[in-house]
Amino acid sequence: MYYPQTVVRICSRTKTFPFFQLTFDRFRGGTIYSLPLFSHGQARFPDMATCTRTVWKVLAGCQRQLLSASGPAYSGVSQTAPRNLPVRTFAAVKTLKKDKKDDAEKEVKKEKRVIDDKNRHKPFGKTAWAPVDDVYVMRYYPRTLHDPAEAIDMLKKFQALDFTPHNQPVYIDLKLDMKLEKKKKVDPFVSTVHLPHAFKAEMNRVLVFTEDANQATVARENGAVFAGGVELIQPILDDEVSADFYVAVPDILPKLIPLKNKLRKKFPKSKRGSVGINVPKMLELFKTGHEYMVESDCYVRSQIATLDMPSEHIFANLQTILVDVCSHRPASLGPFIERAIIATHTSEAVWFKSEDVLPKSPEKEE
Repeated sequence: MYYPQTVVRICSRTKTFPFFQLTFDRFRGGTIYSLPLFSHGQARFPDMATCTRTVWKVLAGCQRQLLSASGPAYSGVSQTAPRNLPVRTFAAVKTLKKDKKDDAEKEVKKEKRVIDDKNRHKPFGKTAWAPVDDVYVMRYYPRTLHDPAEAIDMLKKFQALDFTPHNQPVYIDLKLDMKLEKKKKVDPFVSTVHLPHAFKAEMNRVLVFTEDANQATVARENGAVFAGGVELIQPILDDEVSADFYVAVPDILPKLIPLKNKLRKKFPKSKRGSVGINVPKMLELFKTGHEYMVESDCYVRSQIATLDMPSEHIFANLQTILVDVCSHRPASLGPFIERAIIATHTSEAVWFKSEDVLPKSPEKEE
């Protein structure tokens, strides 16, 4: 006899299941030979074997619903009866916990590959050491490093060819190696140097902080624009008094704390040489001195001269600044300047050899 699939679903989802269980128990006892599974009437079975096969077919179709643990509607099923749950033939792989120590050992930073091109017929990744023609693609050849004097002459030739102003400023752009021993670095610094050949027509305005009347008089005689004590604090905060540089004697520094946020980098500091007892010497430095600073952690960009100055004067100013820059790191750690560029407002950047500007040590000369 054929039993449609809908019969199994109806029996498993309605409340007729307890009646089905009761009827099945009586049938096992042999007293009743009918099974009330359908709403349209009873199904007659001729013998015991046919009835048993029919019951097992019905149970096999609704096995999942009968043995489900989340079916509170079937109260007739014994909760302690053994349940034939589906057996999983595979096991999930346990996730292995990664140790931080193992990760640290595996994650080793790859060191940059340094290729020595001294004994090669051409540089690594380039076409040749030098181009044959005057017009060439720059990325196929190594960058040309010029001598400092040659670089200055090139800037003067560019000005004549381009018909640009002859008194335009000359700038340098230095990249510094700020590394020290044991993962330490050189702190960004600000320095003031006295250039041998000044390129500014006007002198810098210097203000001196001192409470000594005699020192204030000496400061004014040596070219200080303002000289005084605490009485200058409020005019500076109100923008009534201003200067290019501010110097002070050590005794008055604690009283100048209200000016820190106002002056910021111009606030007097001993590292910059703007705090000291010798007021005339400080005034001599800051009146005609040139200030430069380290920007973006490792770059020095500053004007050193104007293009209408003689080449020897430009070279002397360049040498003064480079020597002062290299004094901020021990020479035993190697060259401090990684890259040096000189240019004007309208010319292209010319790379030059910074080591040719610096004075050679006696050991290297030997």
